Amino acid sequence: MNLSHLDSSGKAKMVDVSSKESTLREAKARASVFLSPSTFNSIKEGQMKKGDVLTVAQIAGIQAAKRTWELIPLCHPIPLSFIEVKLDLDEERTCVEIESYVRTMSVTGVEMEALVACSVAALTVYDMCKAQEKRIRISDLRLVFKSGGKSGIFQGE
Repeated sequence: MNLSHLDSSGKAKMVDVSSKESTLREAKARASVFLSPSTFNSIKEGQMKKGDVLTVAQIAGIQAAKRTWELIPLCHPIPLSFIEVKLDLDEERTCVEIESYVRTMSVTGVEMEALVACSVAALTVYDMCKAQEKRIRISDLRLVFKSGGKSGIFQGE
C-alpha cells in the first residue's frame, strides 16, 4: 500500500497536487458543545460576561478555516470560495450545535477546513464560557458531507 503522505523512505511529505484538475469541492462538518442549563441560559439571554458567544464563535470558525494550512502540517493552502459557520442552541440537550460548510474550486478538498472551523468555533464557546462553568464538553466532531475530487461524494448523515 502506498501512503500519500510518506516518501519512499517512510518520512512525512506533503502530497504533490500540481497535476490534479481543479474541481468544485465542498465539505460540511458538525460538532456539539454541551453546557449546564445555567450557562446555556446565559448564552441564550445574552448574559455571558465575555459578550455574544455565538457571534464570536462564528467569526472564529470562519477565521480558522482560512488558516487551516497553518495549523495542520501537511495541508495545502487553498483559496476558499465560501465559508459558513452556524451555531444553534439546542434547548432540549442544553448544547450549542455547530455546523460548518466550506467550498472551493481547487485541486484538493476542504474537509480539514470544515473540521477546523467547527473545532475552533467549539473551543471559542468553551473559552467564552469557562469562567462560569468548568464542565463544558465538546463532542461529536465529524465530517458529515464532502464532494469533489476522485473519491466523489461522502454522505455521513
